[in-house]
Amino acid sequence: MIRERVRDNIAIAIDTLRVNKLRSALTILGVVIGVSTVMAMSAIVQGVRVQIINAIEVAGPTTFYVMKYFSQSAVNPDRLPSSVRNRPDLTPQEAARIAQLPDVSYAGIWAQTAGRLEYRGVRTQSMAIMGADDHFTTIQGGDLILGRWFTRAELTSGDPVVVLDETAADRIFGREAPLGKLVHLGGRPATVIGIYQPPGNIFSPPGQTTGAIVPYRMTERQFHIDKINGLFIAVKPKSRISSADAQNAVTVLLREMRQLHPGEDNTFDLVTQDEILDTFNKFTSVFFLIMIVLSSVALMVGGIGVMAIMMVSVTDRTKEIGIRKAIGATNREILFQFLVEAATLTGIGGAIGIAIGIAIGRLISMALHIQASTPIEMTATAVLISIGIGIVFGLLPARRAARLDPIDALRYE
Repeated sequence: MIRERVRDNIAIAIDTLRVNKLRSALTILGVVIGVSTVMAMSAIVQGVRVQIINAIEVAGPTTFYVMKYFSQSAVNPDRLPSSVRNRPDLTPQEAARIAQLPDVSYAGIWAQTAGRLEYRGVRTQSMAIMGADDHFTTIQGGDLILGRWFTRAELTSGDPVVVLDETAADRIFGREAPLGKLVHLGGRPATVIGIYQPPGNIFSPPGQTTGAIVPYRMTERQFHIDKINGLFIAVKPKSRISSADAQNAVTVLLREMRQLHPGEDNTFDLVTQDEILDTFNKFTSVFFLIMIVLSSVALMVGGIGVMAIMMVSVTDRTKEIGIRKAIGATNREILFQFLVEAATLTGIGGAIGIAIGIAIGRLISMALHIQASTPIEMTATAVLISIGIGIVFGLLPARRAARLDPIDALRYE
């Protein structure tokens, strides 16, 4: 019985939409915008989070990083607190000593800077330039698809050679063979010796995209390195060695090398994969919250529009309401009818918004080369919210319709 009533009221609501197509379309526009925004952002955030997790899995869950100072927000090197300013910089010697620890499989000092890649007048946007070594894929993953990595002599002397990211190489070379060509990285010349293909995600430790890899000594000699945010030692423990055990060994070694006395604070920070993921989650949570607030405004506007059109609908159908009451319809039945109509209106807007939001999320994810997918629970939530908006904002017009006096309604012109 209830199912039949709902079906009949939905049919009436759809007929009302057909009669007032433009008015109905404008009414549900706010709902469409709000729901599509939520769906698009949830798809993108979910996709990017998957890429972060994939990057962590590539490096290994036990891999960690030694930094001069770690903060969940970028630190201005010119406005450092004294406790940070007095910390010594990380050195290649420290990385070499860490690599000799029995619990450590690999340790190397890396530097990150930024600059444009240029070849014969063709330039890219500013991209990350990583100063590393021939064990880059040990931490980053991926494959060398063309050419070679650095020789020991090139690493020691800091020769101007570069392994380019596949996308960056395609952008400046097109179909021209890149190996042996002289390019400019941030204005510095370097010879291309290899092409690198990332492991299917847009992030590399500690969370930045990389367009070019050069010997660490080259970045040290030719580029300005932000010793706070752009210099770190990547440490990968041996198999079956926990991250905690390796961190303890590294901490003891560095405290000995820096001659820190018992009770003195460490003059370095250890950053685990969990902390990187936590930092990312906090950033995306704030970003997602802002999108929720903005989309809520659109949903509120859509709800007010639903209320307005339902008020107009009640006025236009006053005589119809009077006839239904005259033949026995109760106040509850009239209230139910208009609530179902309002929920149908916003439900249609929610469905359209979900489709548009998923499409937008897919397009953006394709542009960013990430695999974005909308969580099922988010889709269900969006549907429930859109229907709920119709019920909440349709309640006042529905109550007004239910309270109409049948005699006055029949006399209404």
